[in-house]
Amino acid sequence: MKALLLKDYCVLWKQLRFFLLFILIFSALPGGFNGVFAVTYAALLPYSCIAYDERSKWDQLAAMMPYTARDLVLSRYVLGWIAAAGACALSLVLQGIFSSILDTGFYPVTLVLAFFACLATLAITLPLIFRFGVERGRLIMFLIIFLVCGSAGALGAVADTASGPPPAAVWLLLPVSLVLTALSIPLSVRCYAKRYQ
Repeated sequence: MKALLLKDYCVLWKQLRFFLLFILIFSALPGGFNGVFAVTYAALLPYSCIAYDERSKWDQLAAMMPYTARDLVLSRYVLGWIAAAGACALSLVLQGIFSSILDTGFYPVTLVLAFFACLATLAITLPLIFRFGVERGRLIMFLIIFLVCGSAGALGAVADTASGPPPAAVWLLLPVSLVLTALSIPLSVRCYAKRYQ
C-alpha cells in the first residue's frame, strides 16, 4: 500500500505543488464556501491518478506485480481520504487563525461535514470510474464534477448563514458515509477485476 501511494505521489508531484497552493489560498480566505471548496477539491485527486494510470497503461504493468485488485483499489480510496482529511485539517487551522484575527465567521462543523460528504462522494463515484474508466466515462466525470461542486456550493451556502449547520448533521452523515464506503470498496474491487483482470 505504501508503495502504491508513493507511486501516486510521484505521478502527481507537479500537480501537487499547484494543488497545495490552491488549497492554501482557499483555506486562508474567510467564508464557509472557501474551506468547503478546498476540501472537496482535494477529494478529486484519485480521479487524476486513475486518468494518468489509464493513459500510461499502468494497470497492465500492475497485473504483473504482486498486487491484488483490492490493493490497487484501496490505494485510491486511501489517497482520497488522506487528501480530503489534510485539506480539512489545514482549513480548520487557517480558518480558525484568520477568523480570530479578522473577526470573521468560523464554521468547523461545516468543514467536518464537507469531509464526510467527500467520503460519500468517493464511495458513490469510484465504482463507476473503475467499471467504465475515465476516458469512456466522461459523462460520469461530468456528474462527479457537478456532484462535488454542487455539494461544495450547498455546504458553503449553509456555512455562510448565521448559525451554520447543526452538529447533528455531522453525526447523521458520518454513519452514512461509512456504510457507503463499506459497500463501495468490495464493489470497486469487483468492477476493477472485471475490467482489468
